[in-house]
Amino acid sequence: MFRLSQYMEQLITPTPTRTRRGPVRPVVIWNLTRRCNLKCRHCYTTSSDNIFPGELSTEQAMGVIDDLASFNIPALILSGGEPLSRPDLFDLARYARENVRYLALSTNGTRIDEAAVKEIAEIGFNYVGISIDGVSATNDWFRGQAGAFDAALAGARLCKAHDIKVGLRFTPTEDNSDQLPAILDLCEAEGIDKFYLSHLVYAGRGNKNRGEDAGHMRARACVDLLIDRAWTALQEDRHFEVVTGNNDADAVRFLNWATARFEPEQIAHLSAHLEAWGGNSSGAGVANIDPTGKVHPDTYWSDYTIGNVKESKFSDLWTGLDEMLALLRTRPRPLKGRCGACAHKSVCGGNTRIRALQLTGDPWEEDPACYLSDAEIGLEAEVPRVALRRFTGRRHDPAHNFS
Repeated sequence: MFRLSQYMEQLITPTPTRTRRGPVRPVVIWNLTRRCNLKCRHCYTTSSDNIFPGELSTEQAMGVIDDLASFNIPALILSGGEPLSRPDLFDLARYARENVRYLALSTNGTRIDEAAVKEIAEIGFNYVGISIDGVSATNDWFRGQAGAFDAALAGARLCKAHDIKVGLRFTPTEDNSDQLPAILDLCEAEGIDKFYLSHLVYAGRGNKNRGEDAGHMRARACVDLLIDRAWTALQEDRHFEVVTGNNDADAVRFLNWATARFEPEQIAHLSAHLEAWGGNSSGAGVANIDPTGKVHPDTYWSDYTIGNVKESKFSDLWTGLDEMLALLRTRPRPLKGRCGACAHKSVCGGNTRIRALQLTGDPWEEDPACYLSDAEIGLEAEVPRVALRRFTGRRHDPAHNFS
């Protein structure tokens, strides 16, 4: 996740660069269930309104929370499917709240009613993120249900009314990227605390719909608009947190924007902060547990399983000798193509490896969603684009080589 507003503030009010001490503990995104009342076109978990077999029991989930707490993770994000579809969600959340430092809820918002929001407020969630795909009819078409937008907005308003920090999340595609200005206007009008732009990742139905990716020019336009809105909010001393995810080229785009406007010493300070962040953190600062207990490097790596919390503790799996985790944690990573030749590897970390894996069969090839030109990433000579193909390899395929 690239915290645009946070790094933008470094240009105005600089603070010392943080240094990491000891091993990195991951933010854990836990998909508690695949069940969901909506059917979004780019859902990475291919969820639907059905009961799926093999999901963790309440007792098993409580045991996982105990382990995560002992492992001292910095944050736990409860997600789905739709987490509010799970009957014991609030029991698990209440137990987690007592044991973890930061607790967030990732939801489509449509099931946040008066009863649910009272539970959310009482438990003390630090943050509630609500996903939408546009305003009004556009959102409802993407989400596969009439009235989904109004219900999600009502959920956000209830959170605001109960003093719960709430944000909106949006994934731009060819069919809805024109909705971004209206969504940002909505955030301002409703006093939404945070906006998260999530670039499309080729996983689940997002992989089937990858032809709908917003494309390089549309992605650039979205990021440029976010930079403009975040800067305006900062200049107006208005609290509005802007973050992006799943395309760490955004940080390089912002660095180039700042370089054209600020003094060299300010850029040196900003660069130091961005390099300390380090870009993509799949398998290092981010982890995923899926509904059946499988552990993955992040939420989009469903084809690569490190182990299962039904059989081993998460902490043991995460600190074990998994080959892919070791490579993902290597700095610099063994990148190829434009990513390997990029002058900003220390900032973006090689971007999103799962896209390279899905479209080339090699997780270390260049990320095809990098929208920056060769000049913008410091290449003196053009590097040929890698040929793309559909990849269907699995974790235990003996013919697959990750090195």
